[in-house]
Amino acid sequence: MKTRTLIAHQRYFGVDAVQLRTAAGRVLTRVVGLPPGRARVRADHLKRDFAVDTVEGDALLHELVDGGLLRPDARAPGDFELTDRFREIAAARIVEPLPRARARALVARACEIVRQVNAESTRNPLVVEALAVSGSYMSRDDGLTDLVLGAVVRSRGADRRSRWGRMANKQAGAQAIRTELMALSSFVVVHFVTDQADLPRPFAIVYRDES
Repeated sequence: MKTRTLIAHQRYFGVDAVQLRTAAGRVLTRVVGLPPGRARVRADHLKRDFAVDTVEGDALLHELVDGGLLRPDARAPGDFELTDRFREIAAARIVEPLPRARARALVARACEIVRQVNAESTRNPLVVEALAVSGSYMSRDDGLTDLVLGAVVRSRGADRRSRWGRMANKQAGAQAIRTELMALSSFVVVHFVTDQADLPRPFAIVYRDES
């Protein structure tokens, strides 16, 4: 089971992050000792553990099903199976939002990374033509929930390739760039596109390769 991160003071499925994790933990106590395939929870118990009334509870359960946290039991209407994603929420770590000043410093470092990749990683078949920021960075919030980086990539020209050794394939090249960028922070999300028009909107270009 992977470790999931929730951002403090944010709402997920209409529920505050701390309350969501706490309620999910309460639900899990109802199925302690049962194998995952047999763990079922009644709708009224779920509503009670999330402290919601009937109308709000029905809407919440619908969102949890759509979000992949619950799976309706076809053999027992009103019962729900708890998915691995639900268990991840119950065990999630909660972190404070990313301060905008820190985000700016990370963006500057990301620009340096792609500049270095373009200039020095001559066995990487890709170069980053442009780097953009999107997501919550484009809001006016001082605390960000993510740092979305969009890399516009193209094939490395022959004049910028190593004369010795084997070139990596494009998949490995993209993964190498992704690994370096995501090592900056757990808030970083990286998307690769080959056309700037495909970047998530709204976005702002923070680096452009002038070579």
